[in-house]
Amino acid sequence: MPPTAIILLSGGLDSATALAFARAEGFRCHCLCFDYGQRHRFELIAAQRVAESLHAAEFLTFKLDLRAFGGSALTADIDVPKNRDEHEISSGIPITYVPARNLVFLSIASGLAEVRGATCIFAGVNAVDYSGYPDCRPEFIRSFEQTVNLGTKAGVDALKSGSHAIDIRTPLIDLSKAEIIRRGVQLGVDYSLTHSCYDPDSTGGACGACDSCKIRAAGFKAAGMKDPTRYR
Repeated sequence: MPPTAIILLSGGLDSATALAFARAEGFRCHCLCFDYGQRHRFELIAAQRVAESLHAAEFLTFKLDLRAFGGSALTADIDVPKNRDEHEISSGIPITYVPARNLVFLSIASGLAEVRGATCIFAGVNAVDYSGYPDCRPEFIRSFEQTVNLGTKAGVDALKSGSHAIDIRTPLIDLSKAEIIRRGVQLGVDYSLTHSCYDPDSTGGACGACDSCKIRAAGFKAAGMKDPTRYR
């Protein structure tokens, strides 16, 4: 029986590649997607398509309403920044940051990992071509890994024998977007199934101007590959 992993799957480019990495390592993949009230809800449809295309063992959508907190252009009536240059994108924490989102998601994934008997949680966070989110940094991931192994039954049981019950895997964290895309293609990811835009139109067409669209487009250009995104 292959080992089990929980994959945080948003439907975006990075999480789809993280799923492909987990499959390549021989894991039985249980994908966890979050319907948290995000304005770019087309990513939920994309996540299910990606999970099916990469033969995930399970696809689960967890509902919670982060609109109750607001504080982000993705969960409140705040304009998504558009047409920012590379310097602006890489400077500071943008308004598209959702407060404590990865902290919440990883916590819920940890509970599912205990129930499913998973030894790993895969997250597609990236500390190179990213928008300044604090919960994508390596130090946050390592700190959370310690926390989950201290705060779960599985973790406490494993620590008695000097091991970890749950590892947090971030295979993309040190890769550029171009490197992620090239590796994903090698692993069989169909990027036409993914969705990255923060502010799509009613049919899912990407705006081409938000930070996420610009980072994605630049990644495909740097990789020397055609961007399959449907722009409006």
